[in-house]
Amino acid sequence: QVQLVESGGGVVQPGGSLRLSCAASGSIPSINTMGWYRQAPGNQRELVARITTGANRNYADPVEGRFTISRGRNTVDLQMNALELEDTAVYYCNLFSRWISPSDYWGQGTQVTVSS
Repeated sequence: QVQLVESGGGVVQPGGSLRLSCAASGSIPSINTMGWYRQAPGNQRELVARITTGANRNYADPVEGRFTISRGRNTVDLQMNALELEDTAVYYCNLFSRWISPSDYWGQGTQVTVSS
């Protein structure tokens, strides 16, 4: 089975930066997409950014221009700059692969708090 381990969350002031990292372990022949999602209290989990095997990137409008997603073979990072109060949420790493069952995996989540 696949496990995702996240790190890098913390508390920062507005305008600060954080780098989130996620490493996948287990038998994964191929990965279609890795990404980051976030969920604020009382809200639905939403896409932050994702990246495909072909390095195509997709960003949610609120983070476009501030966040950068990158990946390795079984890792995905999210560089977050110019953080805003609205970025406060639990951030989850996601892995999707058509080569494994189940095909969708989530990390436990890492807390990001932006506060003055």
